[in-house]
Amino acid sequence: MNKVILMGRLTRDPEVRYTQNTNTLVASFSLAVNRRFTKQGEERQADFINIVAWSKTGEFCSKYFKKGQQVGIIGRIQTRTWDDEQGQKHYVTEVIAEEVYFADSKHDGDTSSTGSFENTFGSVASASPEFEISSNDDLPF
Repeated sequence: MNKVILMGRLTRDPEVRYTQNTNTLVASFSLAVNRRFTKQGEERQADFINIVAWSKTGEFCSKYFKKGQQVGIIGRIQTRTWDDEQGQKHYVTEVIAEEVYFADSKHDGDTSSTGSFENTFGSVASASPEFEISSNDDLPF
């Protein structure tokens, strides 16, 4: 199974292009996703993940998503390679967005027809760092 669920902030406005053969809209942007844990005394770190949204999903992203906005993305990981003019091979890993959500709280005047990520999936619970399983605990697996 290849399923990714991310919540983060857009690092830039979505960039829109169209495919040459079928004139299909493709929106691309990157998402800054905070890492869950930090080492003591260090700043929180983030991963910058490339997102690609096709057709209607891409159109929605290009119309309503803006730099700095917090969004939820559900999709799949895809890798691809290509050779440049000098014959050097390039690799890229990106998330293909299948569902997109607003994750910020509602702003005044924001009357979007889509639900928020939290309304759909609930708030994300964080595990307590003190949580521990002893060898005596009964586990369901």
